[in-house]
Amino acid sequence: MSSSKRPSKLFRNLNAKVASVPMILTALVVFVGGTAWTVLYSFTNSKLLPRLNFVGLDQYHRLWSTSRWLVSIENLLIYGAISLVFSLIIGFLLAALLDQKIRFEDTFRTIFLYPFALSFIVTGLVWQWLLNPDFGVQRVVRDLGWTSFSFDPLYNSSIVIYGISIAALWQGTGLVMCLMLAGLRGIDEDIWKAARVDGIPMWKTYLFIVIPMMRPVFITTLVIIAAGIVKVYDLVVAQTSGGPGIASEVPAKYVYDYMFFAQNLGQGFAASTMMLLSVVIVIVPWAYLEFGGKKRG
Repeated sequence: MSSSKRPSKLFRNLNAKVASVPMILTALVVFVGGTAWTVLYSFTNSKLLPRLNFVGLDQYHRLWSTSRWLVSIENLLIYGAISLVFSLIIGFLLAALLDQKIRFEDTFRTIFLYPFALSFIVTGLVWQWLLNPDFGVQRVVRDLGWTSFSFDPLYNSSIVIYGISIAALWQGTGLVMCLMLAGLRGIDEDIWKAARVDGIPMWKTYLFIVIPMMRPVFITTLVIIAAGIVKVYDLVVAQTSGGPGIASEVPAKYVYDYMFFAQNLGQGFAASTMMLLSVVIVIVPWAYLEFGGKKRG
């Protein structure tokens, strides 16, 4: 009798389903609809205003034959490799040190995480001053007596992207540290005790036992870092505005400039679509590792 009165699955948790309708509509209309609209108009020759005058793959051919776009892709790859590798290594090492139950742990954790609370604009301006050869690090070192010391990456077109990466690491490493620390705190204490009883060195315990157990944390951290890499824009604008010349151009700045300054919507949409493709390349493997593996298990 009681089972016959139970509501169907469609009407279970009805309040929660009704409350989620606005978010679902927002996702469908704004995100999915906006994405489809952008991809559609990337095949047109839209200029100041969008128009359905299809030109096939002309915008993409023009995009990949533009030196500015190629430079921005090269910079993104360099910036991404540095951010992924060094933020993971530094963040994990800091987390491992804090996990040793050191004194003033809360203070150190706050200090390391504080840069993440700043916007990229503030971070970019701060590091623009620090790397300025007239009154930054180079000036300070020369005033100490090393008059031949040179450190001006933001003014050297061959290494400017590395100067931008320094600022990005300074800001983002704290978040990686907190994620890694949360993962380390989730490791059972008995594992550490067993490793000490067996005489396993600490570095081997981390490398062969702890890190494999933290696989979900590493995957999540990689996705967060990768998403930040693809959309990097304000840090570059604050530090170099894409200069010297076009040496520090990135895809997001290319899109913004072509859509709002060059008034070439078709070219901007094509570049946006390529950025979307890079995000898909990141998201699909993550979804497979997170959900596909669980289904197989």
